[in-house]
Amino acid sequence: MIYHIPHSSFHIPPELRSFFLLDDQDLDTELRVMTDAYTDDLFGSHAGGDDTVVTFPVSRLVVDPERFLDDALETMARCGMGVIYERTSGGAPLRNNPSLEERDALIQRFYRPHHKRLREATAGELDRHGSALILDCHSFPAVPLSYELDQDPNRPDICIGMDLFHTSPELLEIGRQAVADEGLTCQINRPFSGSMVPSRYYRRDRRVISIMIEVNRSLYMDEGSGKRSLQYSRCRASVGRIIGKIRNR
Repeated sequence: MIYHIPHSSFHIPPELRSFFLLDDQDLDTELRVMTDAYTDDLFGSHAGGDDTVVTFPVSRLVVDPERFLDDALETMARCGMGVIYERTSGGAPLRNNPSLEERDALIQRFYRPHHKRLREATAGELDRHGSALILDCHSFPAVPLSYELDQDPNRPDICIGMDLFHTSPELLEIGRQAVADEGLTCQINRPFSGSMVPSRYYRRDRRVISIMIEVNRSLYMDEGSGKRSLQYSRCRASVGRIIGKIRNR
């Protein structure tokens, strides 16, 4: 199995700090609300010896590896949150528009190496096992942020994201039942949809299987302080059991 963990990092390289218009306090706040905090542990701690964990090393505020490079193809580019964010989650200016040279430098430094790692991990799984299962690992805020397309306040405990080509109905049902077995609520492709597949294989190779699991942050953390809650260990154990059932599909 491949664990894809794209949004867990708070790290902004010091040499890039000056590109951001926010003061330290506002930048810390934006990092707190936009980061899928602790997902490297909630998910990655369950990886076995034959698994590969592909974690993006810097904050999504620097570059978002789950956005299309072409803003014309990226829905979120309309609100200034394409592959390189120019707006905050609340719509305020985050940074000045990068020059073409700055944009290319960020893409070459962070985006392309990450996707190369994911592509190589997928190829390795196909070579060894004849199929590759990608688990796209995320969390989401209990209350919708203003930039989000889905503003319905009634959010599930777990969101399962799927792709009609790369996520079979059988796997989807396994995931749904695994969540129910934990006594948690679940919705499909809500509040977020889809699941990561390397572009080389996207809609081309059914041997590449992908499913996204998004955990409601209220299950494991205090979103105001950013600290783990008393329910953290229970949530991590539930995530582990859900992963186990997906793995043993």
